[in-house]
Amino acid sequence: QVQFAESGGGLVQPGGSLKLSCIADGSGFSGYNLAWYRQIARAQREVVAVITSNGYTDYADSVKGRFTISRDNINNVGYLQMNSLNLEDAGTYYCNVPVGRGRTPGVEWGQGTQVTVSS
Repeated sequence: QVQFAESGGGLVQPGGSLKLSCIADGSGFSGYNLAWYRQIARAQREVVAVITSNGYTDYADSVKGRFTISRDNINNVGYLQMNSLNLEDAGTYYCNVPVGRGRTPGVEWGQGTQVTVSS
């Protein structure tokens, strides 16, 4: 089963940018769909962006035009480029394999990476 290790979070001012990475440990990465989820405090994690195994992308309305999801199937890495960050983007970001229409996470969660947006 694939496992993810997320990194790249930090403190950024409103309007700033961050690029998150998640390294997949395990086989078959190129065949998985990949999603970035965000969790605010102890609320339920929500899907922010999805990229399918063949490169189709989808985004939550709140991040369209600002975030870009991508993947490197050779090095088993997923990315989330986040631009024009605002206070509502803060939270802990996780990678996972979305399953089904509900995009249920298909593998165990990693530790995530914290994004703080503050002036």
